[in-house]
Amino acid sequence: MTATVSPSPTLEAEDRSSSSALRLSLAPAGSAPALLDGAWWPRSRDLAAELPSLTAVLEPQWGRITRVTVNPTHWPVVPRKVTVAGHVVKVGWFLSEQDPHELLLLSYRLGRWNLLVVPPRTDPASAAWLMSAASDPLGTSTASRLMEEATRLRTASATDRAVEAVWDSEGGHEAGDGAAQPHVPVGIAAPPHQQMTR
Repeated sequence: MTATVSPSPTLEAEDRSSSSALRLSLAPAGSAPALLDGAWWPRSRDLAAELPSLTAVLEPQWGRITRVTVNPTHWPVVPRKVTVAGHVVKVGWFLSEQDPHELLLLSYRLGRWNLLVVPPRTDPASAAWLMSAASDPLGTSTASRLMEEATRLRTASATDRAVEAVWDSEGGHEAGDGAAQPHVPVGIAAPPHQQMTR
C-alpha cells in the first residue's frame, strides 16, 4: 500500500492514478490548533473497508487509534468495531453533536483529531481544494462550511464555463480578433465633423 500523507496540502499525481494510495492531507506537525487537523478522501462509504488503511498510516504519528466517531448521515453502515493491525478500533456515531462531514479519531495517548471527510465521488479539483483548506493550520472553518464553499466555487466555475461556451458559440473569440473588427473604445464617439472610414 502507498500513502500520500501530505504536510503541504496537495494531491500527488501518483495518488490520482493509484487505487491503493491513501488520500490524506494533514496540517503541519506542531502548528497552532485549528478546527480541522486535515482531510481524508476515502474511496467508498464503507467504514469497515476504509478505516484500516487510514489508521495504519496515522498510528505511527499519532499513537494507537482506539476510537473513531462519525455522523451517520453520509455513512450507510456504521460498524461497532473494526479490526486494525492486530487491535480493535471502536466506532461510534453522533447525529446532532458531530458535523456530518467530519471524522473524529481518538488516541488514549495523544488526544483527538478531526478530519474533513471528502465525499468519495468528489471531482479531483474540488477534492484538492478541500484537502488544502482543511489542512491549513490557520483554518477557521468547520467541515460543513468548507463543503458549502466548495459547492459555491464549483457552481461559480460551472457558470463561468457556461457563459464562455455561449460566448464562443456566438463567435466570441473570433469577434475578439483585432483583424475581424476595428477596436473602438466604449464611450468614445468620433467627432461629428469627421467621417469614419474602413
